Amino acid sequence: MTHLEQRLNKDLENIRTKVAEQAVLVETALRDAVQSFQTGNHKLAHTTVLRDHLVNRNMRMIDRLCHSFIAVHLPSAGHLRLISSVIRVSIELERIGDYAVTIAREAVQLSALPGSEMAREVERLAGETFLMLKQSCRAFNELNAEIARSTMLISDQMEHNLDLVYAHMMSKDDSRQIKDTFATFVVFTQLKRAADQSKNICEETVFAATGSQKAPKIYNILFVDKNNSVLSQMAEAIARNNFPKSGCYSSAGKNPAKDINPGLRQFLEMRLNRFEGRTTAITDITEQKLAEQTVVVSLEGPIKAYFPILPFHTAALEWDIAGAESDTLSETEFESLYREIAPRINDLMQTLRGDEAN
Repeated sequence: MTHLEQRLNKDLENIRTKVAEQAVLVETALRDAVQSFQTGNHKLAHTTVLRDHLVNRNMRMIDRLCHSFIAVHLPSAGHLRLISSVIRVSIELERIGDYAVTIAREAVQLSALPGSEMAREVERLAGETFLMLKQSCRAFNELNAEIARSTMLISDQMEHNLDLVYAHMMSKDDSRQIKDTFATFVVFTQLKRAADQSKNICEETVFAATGSQKAPKIYNILFVDKNNSVLSQMAEAIARNNFPKSGCYSSAGKNPAKDINPGLRQFLEMRLNRFEGRTTAITDITEQKLAEQTVVVSLEGPIKAYFPILPFHTAALEWDIAGAESDTLSETEFESLYREIAPRINDLMQTLRGDEAN
């Protein structure tokens, strides 16, 4: 091994050691913050807040070491992938440290400890988050892509039951109780964000170890209208045909017709070469399926006419396309509707996926 190779390996090992030390600091901060919230230990909460300065200094140190490594060694291939991942992982760890500080500050503001039901929910979510963080840091330290992939599965299975917290908030009349419940809500969101950052660390591990990048996200989009016979069916068919790899598309009607408009079926079979579809009722859309939707698009009237309350992470669009009221539309009228809906779907997918929309 040449002197330059020895220097490179030494500098690289120094960087990895600093990242491992940072991971321990952040894991400890998150555990201490949650413990202070659960037990009312203000001393531990204040200590957690102050120790975040060390986390911030370490992040800046790792950043300097990485840029120095690039300047001195001009790395390529695997070494360059690792350094770029280290820089991103360092930022993600620092953010988790910030989440721990927020939890600790909320602990100091509590007038009473969380009730038994809320305490159990915090304990459950915290346990899942701690596991994800610990395993993601281990995966990155060892550059173990398999551990990283298995840890990412935990994120997909986590339940973030904000509805329970909302219910508690709405049931409280005392302002102090509302304040405490809101603090619990903040803790929930910070733990979920910490879990999300842990998943990002896993993705960086897979990239550094194998060169495989994160797969583009697939978006769930639900189109709704009154009878699911023309507009929503056309929107679903256009999206499925024009952007097959960018999303999972479905449609439903508030009062669905027995079958799809025969004229539309014939038009789409000619326009798109193929068309398969059936009508679906809004009532068939379960809460779980609705929660999985990235966007719900109403093509007739306000979204609230179909779903009075949308899940927290689901966005809504109201296009309100006119001209589909008749049961006997001509081919020209179908073409007009097609030309109005298709550009809107294109704009939507460009917003979600950018140039990767396909």
